[in-house]
Amino acid sequence: MSQSDLVKRQFGHRARLALSPAQVLKTDDQAHAARTMWNLLHAWWLMMPKEKRTLANADTAIRQAREDIDFLAVLPAQAAQAVLKTYFLAWRNCWDGRADAPNFKGRFRTMMSVDIPQGRDLNITRVHRRWGMVNIPRVGRVRFRWTKDLPVGKRAGAENRITGARLVKDALGWHIAFRVQTLEAKPEPHQGPEVGIDVGVAVPLALSDGETYEHGDWLTGKEKTRLLHLEQRAAQRKRHSSSGKRTSRRLHRTYDRIAGLRAKAKRRALDWQHKTTTHIARTYGTVVVEALTITNMVKSAKGTVEEPGKNVAQKSGLNRSISGEAWGRTVTMLAYKTAQYGGTLHKVPAPGTSLRCSACGFTTPRNRESQAVFVCKNPDCGWSGNADHNAARNILHLYRMGLALIPAAGRAVVRRAKRVKPAAAR
Repeated sequence: MSQSDLVKRQFGHRARLALSPAQVLKTDDQAHAARTMWNLLHAWWLMMPKEKRTLANADTAIRQAREDIDFLAVLPAQAAQAVLKTYFLAWRNCWDGRADAPNFKGRFRTMMSVDIPQGRDLNITRVHRRWGMVNIPRVGRVRFRWTKDLPVGKRAGAENRITGARLVKDALGWHIAFRVQTLEAKPEPHQGPEVGIDVGVAVPLALSDGETYEHGDWLTGKEKTRLLHLEQRAAQRKRHSSSGKRTSRRLHRTYDRIAGLRAKAKRRALDWQHKTTTHIARTYGTVVVEALTITNMVKSAKGTVEEPGKNVAQKSGLNRSISGEAWGRTVTMLAYKTAQYGGTLHKVPAPGTSLRCSACGFTTPRNRESQAVFVCKNPDCGWSGNADHNAARNILHLYRMGLALIPAAGRAVVRRAKRVKPAAAR
């Protein structure tokens, strides 16, 4: 196989860390120092004139900050440099129209993380079948769950290696996300069939060939009962707490338990999405989805004082269901997985796909008799079937008619239009 037939691929692998209490405190201190370093960089950027906003000047500023502020010294120098590079990359993404302008990071609304940019600092070894050991700078040797074979030892090389990692903390504790770089054969064009996919709440994924992908509740009955009990307890303690005073430790522990249950549900949802999207990417060569504007779909229906909204509670429940299905995350996974297996992902306009008859093309709101039943009201047609599968066939029909938007294979969303740099950056 020639070098031109190979392609360099990077992916991440996340594993749970088994930190001791002392190591947890050290890692927390590093994460807080990294967040503070970001905020200091942002304040420096807004304060300096544009001609002095250079990478060299910023590097000098963070070096001086590490000398002047004691608690910033707990952050390794390479992790501080990673914060600097990430901050400049955030501005570059903003100028190119791929993201909003960076802002200050709050203590409680920001995910705690620390970057380890050099893979050689990790010194990964496998202890036995279920556990491995990794070196974390200024923390020490730490065990982690070995759930996937990593390119370490004799398996590592210039073409297959770990280039770095990131420590991330969620409600279930600290995890490490390894950055793995490997050289793979360039995928051949996928020869599988074309398929349209309709996303929904009652039926998460309905395919144009009649296949459906469904899931149960993310929490068991006992876990739901426990979550409800904790939420009621938190509401009661918050109601009896005095305003203006710090939140009690008991209430903080209750919040942590609630977050732990919700994080467990999210993990199960992610597992289902990964398995489902991988199966779809392996089976079909062309995948077509709707270009949904999810942020507009989950807007509140409260309205204003002068013009209050209608069915506010029902709309709130629908919004929670839509957010729980995470349609955008499913499309993101399909985008890079179809590209990985040689397929393509396309997006088509969403309006009218659930109201049009896929057999004759007749469109009217009366065709949709219920959530699951579709009956064409065209006297010459009269076709009936599952409403979700009918919408999926309409989605595929739009693609075959040449109405697809910019192909999204290899990236999650279509790139935004290039915007003018903000005044703060000019």
